[in-house]
Amino acid sequence: MYQKIPEFEEPTNDTIIWRYVDFTKFISYLDRNALFFVRSDKLFDIYEGKHTEADVKLWGEILKPKIKMKQTEIYDEFRKFVNLSSWHMNENESAAMWEICLQSNEGVAIQSTFKRLKDSFILHKEDKIHIGKVKYIDYKKDIIPEGNIFNPFLYKRKAFEHERELRAVIMKFAPQEETIGKHILYIDPKWFGVHVKTDLNALIDKIVVSPNVPDWFIDLVKSIVKKYELNKKVESSDLSKDPP
Repeated sequence: MYQKIPEFEEPTNDTIIWRYVDFTKFISYLDRNALFFVRSDKLFDIYEGKHTEADVKLWGEILKPKIKMKQTEIYDEFRKFVNLSSWHMNENESAAMWEICLQSNEGVAIQSTFKRLKDSFILHKEDKIHIGKVKYIDYKKDIIPEGNIFNPFLYKRKAFEHERELRAVIMKFAPQEETIGKHILYIDPKWFGVHVKTDLNALIDKIVVSPNVPDWFIDLVKSIVKKYELNKKVESSDLSKDPP
């Protein structure tokens, strides 16, 4: 369940957050009643969980080469145990995030708040989940603070500032295969991660359907939401509205 720790800078409880996902991923959330946390070393940004150039330079000045190499190897292994769920903080819908997060034009955006997100993890008892804002720094000259193993996962390069990311973090080993009944399902390596039990009714404020989709797709989303007994409003994207 959610646990607050000082290293994670939290927004206010009423901060509006968004999760933009393809329709198939959204159905997976509903079917499992869970959110998927991606293993940090499998994300697009190869700097995830890595230290800055300034950090490594400092290590070179104070550590012996063998110790420096060991330090790097330890952090690389640790990335395999840190799993992330990323949310976009914004009062309004974002055209850029539709483009970045979806593989096709058929998807949805889950609108929630910081309070809803942390309350939704009440069903997941076995692990601690931490949530905090990502800080954007210059990796050539800025240093990531020491003192907490999660700090490298709370910073990103300034090139990603547009993401305005709120990040939920869980430390758990993500298996390379998953068993359902007697059948072993091998998961695509680039999507290794863990499913975290989530109260979706507590999490979701409303569901916004991606822009420029036909009416039948909007009706399909409404039908699926009803089938899974989510009493949530489904809306068309504001970006689909005609100008006055």
